[in-house]
Amino acid sequence: MRIKHILVSQPQPADIAKTPYADMMKKYGVSFTFEKFIKLDDVSASELRQNHIKLPEYTGIILTSRNAVDHFFRVAKEMRYNVPETLKYFCINESTAFYLQRYVQYRKRKVFYGNQTLGDLIEIMKKHKDEKYLYCCSDISSDSTIDLLTAAKLNFTKAVMFRTVPADVKHVNIGEYEMLVFFSPAGIHSLQENFPDFKQEETAIGGFGEATCQAIVDAGFELNIKAPSETAPSMTMAIEQYLAAEQKKSKKK
Repeated sequence: MRIKHILVSQPQPADIAKTPYADMMKKYGVSFTFEKFIKLDDVSASELRQNHIKLPEYTGIILTSRNAVDHFFRVAKEMRYNVPETLKYFCINESTAFYLQRYVQYRKRKVFYGNQTLGDLIEIMKKHKDEKYLYCCSDISSDSTIDLLTAAKLNFTKAVMFRTVPADVKHVNIGEYEMLVFFSPAGIHSLQENFPDFKQEETAIGGFGEATCQAIVDAGFELNIKAPSETAPSMTMAIEQYLAAEQKKSKKK
């Protein structure tokens, strides 16, 4: 099979042996290298104050990632804001909601979460129309999120609490890999910044999420693997389907 080395632009899982990556290594004889292509820079409390963000004014916090959770509590600490037990948390999914336990006693807090999509979460938020929401996000948050919150006629303020910037990955020998996998548009930007002479040629490129896939195409690359899809809701499933198809082709030759 043509593909032997795969670069995944994410941190390596804590126990890779318990992940689908391990199964694919055994089944297809491939290797996975994990490398963070992006890093997060803090937006300071003073900068947020300049943007007229005052945490005590808000009664509901919108959290669409674990990074948003971390940075909300970082900013709260910097602002010396004693987070009240009455504050309501609206999380994109159960995993993000449970992550709050790193900072608060979960059972004593008012926590609500959707089923993976912002649409699910907004339906819950509509039942709390009187809340004044603070949407904690990065500088590359999707405009569609703002559009959906606005269309729902929710009283919210966008607060950019962290910036997503390219990491220095010039030590990576990008030419060694037959497949590159990305999870955000920022990852594609990082690829171009770190490797300005990179040519795709026979390299397969995969993207997770509509924005990432569009960024791959906009950068002039061919999108070979797309997730989520009807048959592959996760990136690992999409990779395995691609490898299976490649293996089938090689056996026919």
